[in-house]
Parts: sequence; structure tokens; C-alpha cells
Amino acid sequence: MKYVVVLGDGMADEPIEALGNKTPLAYANTPNMDRLSKLSEVGMVHTIPDGMKPGSDTANLSVMGYDPKVYYSGRSPLEALSIGVPMKDTDIALRCNIVTLSEEDVPFEDLTIIDHSSSEISTEDCAVLLEEVAKVLANETYQFYVGTSYRHCLIWDKGQVVELTPPHDVLGQTIGQYLPEDVVLREMMKKSYEILKNHPLNIERKKQGLNPANCCWFWGAGTKPLLSSFEEKTGKKGMMVSAVDLLKGIAVGASMGVAEVPGANGGLHTNYAGKVDAAVKALLDEEYDFAYIHVEAPDEMGHQGSVERKVQAIEYLDEKVIGPVVERLEAAGVDFRLLVLPDHPTPIRCRTHTADNVPYMLYDSTNLLSKDWDYTEEAGKASGNFEPVGHKLIDSFLQL
Repeated sequence: MKYVVVLGDGMADEPIEALGNKTPLAYANTPNMDRLSKLSEVGMVHTIPDGMKPGSDTANLSVMGYDPKVYYSGRSPLEALSIGVPMKDTDIALRCNIVTLSEEDVPFEDLTIIDHSSSEISTEDCAVLLEEVAKVLANETYQFYVGTSYRHCLIWDKGQVVELTPPHDVLGQTIGQYLPEDVVLREMMKKSYEILKNHPLNIERKKQGLNPANCCWFWGAGTKPLLSSFEEKTGKKGMMVSAVDLLKGIAVGASMGVAEVPGANGGLHTNYAGKVDAAVKALLDEEYDFAYIHVEAPDEMGHQGSVERKVQAIEYLDEKVIGPVVERLEAAGVDFRLLVLPDHPTPIRCRTHTADNVPYMLYDSTNLLSKDWDYTEEAGKASGNFEPVGHKLIDSFLQL
């Protein structure tokens, strides 16, 4: 038996008037999910433990079977694992987004955060900008490391886990009240804005109609993570297929394989075919039992507040990932189980994560059901199937 999780990050949502009071998942044209849902178990799962923040970090740990209350030590340390940062036990890792702030002639604290991803800036461009920041701000205490796209890492030697605000939580708001209380971190953010706002690369981006990547935003602080081996825990040899360092870092910490897919960028137009190829190759040619295919695009479109693009991201997930994976596994004649779900909702209404339950669809090629439901939030709620402890869903999926 082969096992595949297809994780549409932030895919769940709320009914939207512009979509006829349907959610993007219910509105999207998803013939593959529609077909599979009639043969599958559909239900709801609570991925965010009560009292914890609804992040992709805690939620994906849950989906992979790791209780966040036991294993979560902060978001950025997981990403640091993926980048290959040699963290010491005394290090604190922080996510360093390169964001877009407004550029009015006002005090720094009165600027507005426009875009947490700087128009989904490329890794290559962002590396140039981060290098300029590091020339001025890096020292023995603070070191910068390049990640993917707008997502980078700051290591703080002998630092503290301080409370910091995710930039995607405060889009469109004045930044003053959300800046770090730590004086040094606050000043570094301010100086990064001064370094980057007139950088030639940003001047060119504005000419092209792109948002300038003009400020470092620190968040997600945490200590070196200690995850147990996924294979030892489940008896399954697992492969992670994702564009983002967070998921790769979870996989590194869990001693899983990590596929490197050229052109996978976490955006709407990522290399979907490459992701499918990597997962299928791992399962059929490399003796892996389990593949986790993570697609970031629905979450990014939710943060952007774009109904149209979020629907498109879900349709791409159906057309370019779920359909081809099922087709190729069926053609190979292998028995397989497929779990499709989001990690958390990212509603268009608020453009950030919520802790609401999310719908799942569990398909088993050896046990085809006969149902009349589709895979939607409404159907998941109506099914009566509910897993209140998110990290336990994988046990039933893997038949442990």
C-alpha cells in the first residue's frame, strides 16, 4: 500500500457572496475531487490545538502526526533546518520576511504594511536585497540566511523567544503597534527599510508595477526543534514534496526525504508537474511508502485577498496534482490511499489564518465507497465524521 497526502495550504474558507455564497472549494471546478469524493470518506478535522495560534507550522505538524503541544518550538527553527543552518542549542531563529511597506514621508512607525510577500518576489532578487541588509546589520550576534522567495531566516545568538506579529496577520494596517518590543530588532527593521527603499532593484520593480521589497519583518521566533523520526514513529518511509522551507524543515527534523523540485516557488504558477513527478518517483521507483505533496498557492491567494486566484489555485490543485497522481498510481497498478485536506483555513474575508476545522477526503483504492457527497466544507460538516485531535488523523490514514 502506498500513501499520499495532498495538502492545499489554506484551502478552506467561508461562504463568499460573490461566489453565490459558496466557498472557493465548493465553487471551483474540481472534476477529480468530485469523482473521488463519491468513493471516499469525507469529514472534518481540528488541526490547531486549543490555545495555539493557527499557523502552517502547528497545522502541518498535526497533519503529519506530531502533536504541536509536544513538538512545536517555533516556526523559524523548522525553516532553519531546511536551509541548513547549524543551530546551536542557545540560538534563536526568526523568520525574516522581506515585505512591502508604504513609502509616504512619515515616521517609520506610521507606515502601512502592503504585502507580506513583495509580489511573490523571486529568491534570486531577494537574495540580492538580503545581502545588502546583511552587509550593514549582520554581526556575531545576528546572522542572516537566504531561504525561498520572500521567506528568510535570522539567527540570534543567545537570544530570547520574543512575541512577534506575523506580517500576514496585519496587512493594510499601520505597523507601529506591531513592531518588536525588543529595541535591537525594532531598530534593525527600521534600518532595513532605509537600506532597501531606494535600492536599484526596488526602483526597477516599481517601474514594472511590482511591489518593492523594502523592509525586513521578523517573526516566528523559536528554539532548535527536536522531532522524532517519521519512519520510526509510523513504520513508513516518507518523502516531502514542497516549495517552502517550513515543510522541508519539518521533513528534515523528522528524518524524511526531501524532494528538490526546480521551479517550485510556492506561488500560483509553481512547477506542479515537477511535484507530481517527484512524489510518484519516490513511491514507485525509490521504495518510499508515503509522499506528502504540499501546495502553498491557495494560502498565498487567501493572503492576497483574491477570490478569483484562490479559486484558480484550487482548480490547479485538482487538475495538475490530484488528477495526475491518481492516474499514474492507477496505471502502475498499485494499491494506494489518498488524503486531501488543508492545514487551516485562510479566509478571503480576513486574509489570514483561522483555527476553524477543515474538511478532509480519504480515498482508498481497495475500499471504494458509494456516496453522494462532494468534497466541500459543508459536506464535511454534514458527514458526521469528525476527528477532534488533529495529529491522530494520520494514524487512521496510515492504518496504524
